[in-house]
Amino acid sequence: MKTSLPKQTKQPRSCIAILGVPFDSVTMDDTVGLVEEMVSSRKPHYLATANVDFTVQALEDEELRRILFDAHLVLCDGTPLLWASRWLGNRLPERVAGSDLVPILIELAARKNYRIYFLGGRPDVTERAVAKIQHDHPGLNVVGWDSPPFAPLLEMEHQKIGDRIRAAKPDLLFVSFGCPKQEKWISMNYRALGVPVCVGVGATVDFLAGEMARAPMWMRRSGLEWSFRLMQEPRRLFHRYVKDFWVFGRGLLRQWLLMRPGKDRKTAFNPPASPAQPEPARLTLPERLDAAFVAESSVLLESFGSAGLTLLADASDVKFIDSTGVGALIRLRKQLRAKDAELILVAPSAAVQRGLEMMKLTKLFVTASDWVEARRLPMKDTPVHAHRGGDEAQIDWSGEVTAATVEAVWDRTALLLNARDSEDEEMAIDLKHVRFMDSAGLGFMLRLRRMSRMHGVGVRFVNPSEPVRKVVRLARLEEFLLGAAA
Repeated sequence: MKTSLPKQTKQPRSCIAILGVPFDSVTMDDTVGLVEEMVSSRKPHYLATANVDFTVQALEDEELRRILFDAHLVLCDGTPLLWASRWLGNRLPERVAGSDLVPILIELAARKNYRIYFLGGRPDVTERAVAKIQHDHPGLNVVGWDSPPFAPLLEMEHQKIGDRIRAAKPDLLFVSFGCPKQEKWISMNYRALGVPVCVGVGATVDFLAGEMARAPMWMRRSGLEWSFRLMQEPRRLFHRYVKDFWVFGRGLLRQWLLMRPGKDRKTAFNPPASPAQPEPARLTLPERLDAAFVAESSVLLESFGSAGLTLLADASDVKFIDSTGVGALIRLRKQLRAKDAELILVAPSAAVQRGLEMMKLTKLFVTASDWVEARRLPMKDTPVHAHRGGDEAQIDWSGEVTAATVEAVWDRTALLLNARDSEDEEMAIDLKHVRFMDSAGLGFMLRLRRMSRMHGVGVRFVNPSEPVRKVVRLARLEEFLLGAAA
C-alpha cells in the first residue's frame, strides 16, 4: 500500500564532506536552536567544532575520523573551510567558531537556567574563567568544574571524573583537553554521562579567563585569526600550520579535481512513493549524486533517515558524486545508525568508490557487490559477540570494539570467563576478526588484562588483527597486552 511522505516542518539541513569531515550547513542561530532541542530531549549528544588542523588530523587518525563521522553536529570553525565549501559547490553559511559559540551558550544557559560543567584546562585558569563568567552572568548555574592532573587518555581516572559529572547533572559539558584528546574522551564517555550536550572547546577556557587574547574582529572575519595565534605562540604553532596548509591544500585540490562542481545537469530520478515499506527499504541513487540532487530530494532523504529501516541504496548507476553527495550519504547513515539501522551501498560504482577512497571513508560504509549479498548481510549492525571455541577455552571477538560496544563485549566476555571449567583454566581471547578498535576498546583490553592479573585469572589476547595491532602499537602497549602475539 502506498503512503505519502511524512510532512516536514522545516527544510532539512544539508551536509558537505571536506576531506572526509562532514560539516553541517548551519548558522550560529541554527546551532543555538539545535542545542536547545538537545537539552530538551535529555538524551546525550556531542558536538565538534572542526578547523583546518582538526580536518588534517582526521585524515591521519581513523578514530578521530570516525568520531566526526558519528558526531551529532560538526561545526565549521575556520574561514578557509568556508572558502573550501564554496569551491566545492555547497557553501557553508558562516563560520561557527567554538570560541564564539561558548559565550553565546553561556548567555543562553543564564537565561534558561541550564546547568554548566567545565572539564579540563589548568586549575588556576579554569577557576578564573568560572569566576569571570559568574560575575558577568549573576545567577549562572555552574554546577561544577574539574581540572584532572595531566595524563594520557588511557591513564585518566574516567570512572571518578564521570561520577563527579553525573552527580552534578549538567545540561552542558565543556571539555578542554585539546584536540584530539577531548573528542576521544567525549566519545568514550558521553553515553554513560547522559549529558544532553558535550562539546570540546579547546583553548576557549583560556579566552574566557583572559589568559589568551583573541584576534581583532577584522582578522577573524578576513580569515587571518591563525596569523594572530601564530604571533602569540610561534614555537608551538609554526610547524603545525606549515603542515596543515600543505596537507589541507593538496587534499582540497585533489578533491576539487575529482568532484569539481559544474553546471547543474538534471538527471531523471523516480523516487519511491515512500520509505515506509517492509524492511529493508530500497532506494536507487541517480546518475549525478550532487548538490542539485540533494537540494531537490532533501525531504525524501530525510524521510528515509527518520524511518529507522535498514536501507539498501543501489549506487551502481552513479556516474558523478560531489562533496555534497558524499555528505548526504554520511548524514543518511548517521540518522539510520541512531535508530539501530544501517545504510548498505549496493554495487557502488567506480565514481562512488573513488570518492569514498579519496576521503578515507571506505571502511565507514557497509557495501555489497550485488542484491544477493546485500540481502545476506545482517539488517542491523550486530554488536561484537563472544563465544566459546569448541573444546578450547577461547573467546572470539569480532566486528568493532568501540565505546558503543564495549559494554556488550564485557557482559558476554564476563559470562564466559565465569563459565570456565576451573578457576585455573587459562582463557584466550581471539582478536583476528576485530575490524576496528578505538581508545575505549583499547582501554577495555587494558582493564581486563589488569583485572585478570589482580585476580589471578589467566587471560591472554591472541591473533590480533592489523587494526588492533595498530592501536596497541600507537599506545606502546604491545608487550603488556599482546606479549608473544606482538
